[in-house]
Amino acid sequence: MVAKASFFSNLPAYARSGQLISWYPEIAPRFLCCPRKMGNGMSLAELLASDRKTIFFDGAMGTRLGELGLEMGGQNNVTNPDAVRDVHRQYAACGIDLLITNTLTMNRVNIESHKIGVDVRDVNLAGARLAREAAREGQYVLGDMSSTGKMLKPYGQLSEEDAYETFREQASLLGEGGVDGLIIETMFDLREAVCAVRAAKEATELPVMASIAFKTAANGGRTIMGNTARDCAEALAGAGAVVVGANCGNVDPLEMAELVSMMREVTSLPIIAQPNAGKGTLVDKRLVFDMSPDHFAGGVEQCVKDGARFVGGCCGTSTAHIKAMVELLTPHPSAQ
Repeated sequence: MVAKASFFSNLPAYARSGQLISWYPEIAPRFLCCPRKMGNGMSLAELLASDRKTIFFDGAMGTRLGELGLEMGGQNNVTNPDAVRDVHRQYAACGIDLLITNTLTMNRVNIESHKIGVDVRDVNLAGARLAREAAREGQYVLGDMSSTGKMLKPYGQLSEEDAYETFREQASLLGEGGVDGLIIETMFDLREAVCAVRAAKEATELPVMASIAFKTAANGGRTIMGNTARDCAEALAGAGAVVVGANCGNVDPLEMAELVSMMREVTSLPIIAQPNAGKGTLVDKRLVFDMSPDHFAGGVEQCVKDGARFVGGCCGTSTAHIKAMVELLTPHPSAQ
């Protein structure tokens, strides 16, 4: 193994100065080894350690599938793979850096408790394959993970040990499927999110990102469980996430910028901001998101100004939203 001093001295300034190293010197070498090189010659770990100011995620998958008349969810990886691949390809054409697999809640506990009727192994491997097939040269694939859909004891019936095992299993399957990293997102309970991060890190050597869904940006930012934005950033970093942040929830893009600012106060890790296309409203028993692409992009721009580095869209966003975001936030030669 390369000595730590010489290893770190050869890293870009961003990585040398960030908490990836100052907080976690023991995991930084592991994070930056065993990389999958892309067509641009750079692994995901090296991208994260580079001086790129803004890195782009894709947009919503579930609401896009719903617009096609399909039931939203990861089961489409098996039942409607062409539709899933097509949505991935549409986002890949927007100039993004990272595609996220359609495997959000495809863990064993959620699949079995909701009687989804797919095999946990098949659906996760299919999800990884479809995103990989859609990815263009130089684009990366993140394996998507989220909640079990059950409350942890003592508030619910699920033990932390059982949650840990189901997260470990899904992370392992996504790693087997060939993803470049993992993202644990749309988490409402900080304790469950920390459990998922630790399980994912045990299951794979891949970099793990973690993102929380907030109910409000008021009072320090709060999840439905009462966790604050600052507490979430510190706890996820302590669990070993290499990127932390916020997505989805009941906040608009400008409110998410407030959450980013709060997180930035307590961590120098890269921060995620993936807001919805505004706050959804019920129309004919359907949740509708109607924020325009330009308005959305402006809100994401504020997230970047307040400290976000990884940005994308969540519920209600489309290729139009993502194109507007990429166009607004990509430096142009005339502006340099």
